Amino acid sequence: MTFPIRPIDESEWPAFAHTMDEGFGWTPHPQQTERYKAETEFDRTLAAFDGDRIVGTTTVLSLTMTVPGGRLPVAGVSAVSVLPSHRRRGVLSSLMRRQLSDIRERGEAVAALYASESSIYGRFGYGRAASELSFRLNKQAAAFVPNAPTDPSLRVRVAEPAREREALERLFAAVAPARPGRYDRAPARWDQVLADEEFDQHGAGRLRCALAEDDGGVRGYALFRIRSSWDRDGVPDGSLLVREVEAADPAAYALLWRHLLDRDLVTRVEAGGRPADDPLIALLADQRQLRAGWGDELWVRLVVVERALASRAYAAPVDVVLEVEDAVCPWNAGRWRLRADAAGAECKRVEDDPDVTLPVSALGSAYLGDGLLGALLGADVLREHRPGAVRALAAAMSWTPKPSAGLVF
Repeated sequence: MTFPIRPIDESEWPAFAHTMDEGFGWTPHPQQTERYKAETEFDRTLAAFDGDRIVGTTTVLSLTMTVPGGRLPVAGVSAVSVLPSHRRRGVLSSLMRRQLSDIRERGEAVAALYASESSIYGRFGYGRAASELSFRLNKQAAAFVPNAPTDPSLRVRVAEPAREREALERLFAAVAPARPGRYDRAPARWDQVLADEEFDQHGAGRLRCALAEDDGGVRGYALFRIRSSWDRDGVPDGSLLVREVEAADPAAYALLWRHLLDRDLVTRVEAGGRPADDPLIALLADQRQLRAGWGDELWVRLVVVERALASRAYAAPVDVVLEVEDAVCPWNAGRWRLRADAAGAECKRVEDDPDVTLPVSALGSAYLGDGLLGALLGADVLREHRPGAVRALAAAMSWTPKPSAGLVF
């Protein structure tokens, strides 16, 4: 059975949102649904229909994202859902194939998403491209190393987040180009970041803000909540829940974390969605006290292989012929010669013997600089025909700092 697919118009939004709610099994507050609608680009939505009923959904946000060495237009895939009554009937496959074709026609070479389930998107050519750090840290064990960066001109100012929105937006725009995966935030996205209704708080109190600034202005900010608590003996046992910490320099970053870790009536600091190489790790005198876990964050799909590979920088010279396997986007399948050095990169179709044969998902996993090409070779996911070719490709595609989008889209 086939299900017609087309973009929706604004009048069909309630039905589209209802299918998403059912597919994800959530019950958002009506205001949350309206916020999501405000971000939706209706010409970039897709819905699958069974008669006049929407049974599958997806959409794209037009993002500008940092990649190694620059910034690119990236298709931010979101709202992928299928009604439980229509699973295993080809709805998702049809939506994803149509979407990738539309992205190509739009001129975007790269797509990215956050995966609700990590087992889904590999079969559509997406690779796990970034990891996120989550941790819990007891403040009593949070001393910094003696040489932690400081700047006597810096000070912390506690502020109301909404009143500082302009400063927050300006600081974030200044630092986003430094880390792959960071993307520009539209006004509707900032509305969500700073949203602070009771249903946004989840019992953790109002959104709070600390600014690191000097006489020249804001050099960093932290957004957080505090869940107040006392144990049965009346001893404070609160939790500080970190939402974001962004800074333009190491001294401002260290000062903000010191402020968060020194808050009164707080026993522990908890954070999620942090970069895998968060500098806080190096600031701690006893890194074992950071009770941490890592999970997948961004997944990346090369929609147009030759343009995607030629549009980023490389950490080392490389000259390699890649035989790309891509059943979903057949225009990518075949052999491509990637040559890159300090002057730039080019990727062209060739008939030469391949040095490496690999699925397009492997290139997606490495695209932002944190791929595991060596592990994929060990798992026989990719095949090396010229000894050392995978090592050279992995070294060239690696990047510092590690990628992190930092905010689900």
